[in-house]
Amino acid sequence: MKRTLCVAATLVVAGCGIGGTDPAAPVDRVPELASDQQVSIVLESYNFGQAGPWTDTFTELIDAFEQAHPNIDVTAQKPQGNSANPATDTISSLQSQLTAGHAPDVVQLGFSDLDFAINELNAAPLDDLVGTDAVRANFDGDTHPYADSARTLGDWNGKTYGVPFVFSTPMLYYNKTLFAEAGLDQERAPSTWDEVATAAKAVTDATGKGGAYVDCLTKAAKDWCFQALVRSNGGRVISEDRTRLTFAEQPAVDAVTTMKGLVTDGLMPNLTQTQAVEAFSRGDLGMILESSAIQGTFLKGATGKWDLGAAAMPSFTGREAVPTNSGAALFVFASDPAKQRAAWELITFLTSERAYTTIAEKIGYLPLRTGLVDDPDGLKSWAEENPYLRPNLAQLDRMEPWVSMPGTSYLQIRDGMMEAVENAVFHGADPAESLRAKQDEVSDLLPDGDR
Repeated sequence: MKRTLCVAATLVVAGCGIGGTDPAAPVDRVPELASDQQVSIVLESYNFGQAGPWTDTFTELIDAFEQAHPNIDVTAQKPQGNSANPATDTISSLQSQLTAGHAPDVVQLGFSDLDFAINELNAAPLDDLVGTDAVRANFDGDTHPYADSARTLGDWNGKTYGVPFVFSTPMLYYNKTLFAEAGLDQERAPSTWDEVATAAKAVTDATGKGGAYVDCLTKAAKDWCFQALVRSNGGRVISEDRTRLTFAEQPAVDAVTTMKGLVTDGLMPNLTQTQAVEAFSRGDLGMILESSAIQGTFLKGATGKWDLGAAAMPSFTGREAVPTNSGAALFVFASDPAKQRAAWELITFLTSERAYTTIAEKIGYLPLRTGLVDDPDGLKSWAEENPYLRPNLAQLDRMEPWVSMPGTSYLQIRDGMMEAVENAVFHGADPAESLRAKQDEVSDLLPDGDR
């Protein structure tokens, strides 16, 4: 396998309709590859820009794919850019390469990029490339199908464009050792935000360490988890028909106010996303609300030093928590039919039962073929020894999708919203005023008629 880890900074190229095919136009089914037909493709994935279990695990999978498909050579690369979080560079990297005429063939993009990837960057509709039956057969699998709540997350207007790949819901990880030192029941995690505040105060008072961190409240965190907080409080960040921004309405304001209160009361330290993950891994935080993608890091940090616990996302008192999904799907941007077929073969391998077994065991991402956790030949023994998986699985039944903002300025809308949240929670701004001012400002970026 060739591995090219691109690090050059790339400017965002504004524009629409560059690269790919018009999703409204039918595409001839791409033919199967001959057994001796050599094809080279490029996979761009932000996981290759992340150290530790991410790069190692996906390198292992690509090597296994090439062994099974000796006629397909895969060059794996991270997005072009210098952001601390490589996932931040995905769209600017793809736009730059599309404009230059050498786009990667398969690209891993977050679900908040769905609208833009399809309608502006022209990701290929998989139903047209390989047929609806083939797309459905991949989701159904040989033994274990995709969870119902996951299989349509990459769909648009009745067609599948992205195959959901890596995926999580918000999880409350907690340090059982600190809980015991604080006189708390280490086998009972807080189930409401009021209980989180109480437990955080007990940890802080008894140990002098940070009480809790909610990784949903900064621009770097994007908005997948913030959407879950707002939905859990009865609101939305954008109207259900995606025509009007609603993140300044009272449910969102109240959710932000609750989070700000944790900071004001000295229970949540003012840390960056990276600092918070490192602090929890060292054992210097009582709790953190985080994606299960970080589970491997937490387990490594805890080994031999402290005990890790995990629970479902807390709720607001009197309401049920409504988790949203993090993660990304795999999209095809190849224009050559042979590369399109090879891209599809790679996608089916990376979303296979074999791949999800590896991804779940070594990283902690939720296996979207959920039946694997009860399969003795799959993840059953691992799941029985790994209590951190079950809360994530349980949340699938009430999960709602991470909603993408509309239009060509969707990133400015999303990032502007999260800047307003961050300013309110960590920098002293009034929640209602901060959210209202930013909503008024970025509403002008919605497509015509969407206000």
